[in-house]
Amino acid sequence: MRRIPATIVTGFLGAGKTSLVRHLLATAAGHRLAIIVNEFGELGIDRDVLLGCGDVTCTDDDILELANGCICCTVADDFLPTLSRLIDRPKPPGHIVIETSGLALPKPLVQAFAWPEIRTRTTVDGVVTVIDAAAAAEGRFASDPEAVARQRAADPSIGHGNPLEEVFSDQLACADLVILNKTDLVEAEALAALRRDIEARLRSGVKLILAEQGRVAAPVALGLAAAAEDDLAVRSSLHELEDEHDHDDFESFVVEDGAITDLAAFRNRLASVIHAHDVLRVKGFVDVPDRDRRYVVQAVGDRMQQHFDRPWLPGEPRATRLVVIGKKGLDRNAIAAGLRAASVALED
Repeated sequence: MRRIPATIVTGFLGAGKTSLVRHLLATAAGHRLAIIVNEFGELGIDRDVLLGCGDVTCTDDDILELANGCICCTVADDFLPTLSRLIDRPKPPGHIVIETSGLALPKPLVQAFAWPEIRTRTTVDGVVTVIDAAAAAEGRFASDPEAVARQRAADPSIGHGNPLEEVFSDQLACADLVILNKTDLVEAEALAALRRDIEARLRSGVKLILAEQGRVAAPVALGLAAAAEDDLAVRSSLHELEDEHDHDDFESFVVEDGAITDLAAFRNRLASVIHAHDVLRVKGFVDVPDRDRRYVVQAVGDRMQQHFDRPWLPGEPRATRLVVIGKKGLDRNAIAAGLRAASVALED
């Protein structure tokens, strides 16, 4: 029996993982892909975006969502049963793509493929790590841990731990392919320096490629034949000795609103709220009254992407629904009030 290959797509919040998966679906050239998507948040935005891609492979049965917490912490209870159901189908998929949340550690997922019940039936074709080039170029992830330690020691206002840096390091250490995404947002000289810095941190043989908007064809990202579950020892992790991965530093919540008639004013208000409250990520859908399609919003820091995707379905409630993600302690009431003020002001 052929072992079904699986690709783990990992990367920090807003790096472009869902955009990459959409492009893999569009360039799969007839290969039957199944997608397992795991989000950090209470609303299935990423799954809905994939189902709205317009490709014939975007079906309810082949795009599965794990919404019971971070996938690397729910391997036994959530991920393995879902994977087993996929491969037990009368017509199993030809390739499985697993899109993790931005806070997931990839190594626990790779380890899961060594479990007896699935080891002979699946294999990790590769771990693909997606990096937001613009964020990395701004120095959000340090490549010199000693320099970071010196900086923290000199400034008592800096916390002693930075889980974002640790997750980023683990995602690089486990990668078989690194996609440096959003390169169009970085000047050539800075991009070259960033590429050298990241390549210096990769295991021998791991390739780095450049991309814009997650546009990497399926034949490039799939078919790596890494069998990652067989060489776990070389995929070092900062969390090797931890029993579980702690995500208590982060929280998310949903803001619901009515129709937005002035998109420019809404975008300005959203940018203002993100800046004022140090929000990491906002993603969701906006109801624009004079358009028959959903308006998708993806914001990472002060950078925002938006587009209209699929039409609103007959009987589907039209509403504006946004997931807000940030460090623990977000002022939920103030953020929600700030976002809703855009539509309230327009109604007045």
